[in-house]
Amino acid sequence: MARRDELRITPELLLRAYAAGIFPMAEDADDPSVHWVDPTHRGILPLDGLHVPRSLAKTIRRQPFEMRFDSAFADVVDACAAATPDRPLTWINAEIRELYLGLFAMGHAHSVEAWADGELVGGLYGVSLGAAFFGESMFSRRTDASKVSLVYLCERLRRGGFTLLDTQFLTTHLQRFGAIEIERTDYRNLLDVALERDANFHPAGGATVESLLQSFSHTS
Repeated sequence: MARRDELRITPELLLRAYAAGIFPMAEDADDPSVHWVDPTHRGILPLDGLHVPRSLAKTIRRQPFEMRFDSAFADVVDACAAATPDRPLTWINAEIRELYLGLFAMGHAHSVEAWADGELVGGLYGVSLGAAFFGESMFSRRTDASKVSLVYLCERLRRGGFTLLDTQFLTTHLQRFGAIEIERTDYRNLLDVALERDANFHPAGGATVESLLQSFSHTS
C-alpha cells in the first residue's frame, strides 16, 4: 500500500515514519515525488537465524575485502542508486538521497563497505532506530562483495544489541540467508519491542573472521 505525500519530508519526519512501520520510495531516480510504503507482508532477517552459504564462508576466510563502516556513506548511497544492467531502474531519487544523508549526519543511518585495491566495490546502507535496523539497499561491483557486507552487518547488529533487521521485502536472494516474510501486525509487534531498547551500531571491540563465521549456521 502506498500513499502520496503532500508535505515536505524531513529526516525527523522520516524517523517517525520508520517508527510507525512505513518507509519512502520513488518510482525511479528521475521521479521527483516520494510515496510511503506500508506492505501487508514484511521481510525480516532473524539475527539468530542467518545462514551463510559454505561457498561464501570460504570467500570470507580468504578476506578479499577490507571491511569498513560509515567511512563513505554518500558513496554507498550513490552506488546503490546507480543503474546497472541487472537493475536499470532504482527507487533512490535526489530527495531520498538527501534525506538519508541527513539521517547519517544525525547518527541514524549507517553503511557497511567492502573495499579492494583502494576502491569501494560493494556494500549496503540502512537506518537504525532503537534496536531496529532497516536495510535499504546494497550494491556489488565484485563477486560476493554485497553478500560479505550483509554477513558483517548481521554480526555487528548482534554484537551491538539489535533485535530486528528489516529487509522490507522478501527476495529469493535474501531467503538464501534465512530471511522470512511475516504479517504486518507481527512485524509491528517486533518493531515496538525493538524501539523500546537501545543498541549501538559501533560496539566496542571487533570480531575475528573465525568468530564471525562461528556465530552463524552454514548451508550448502
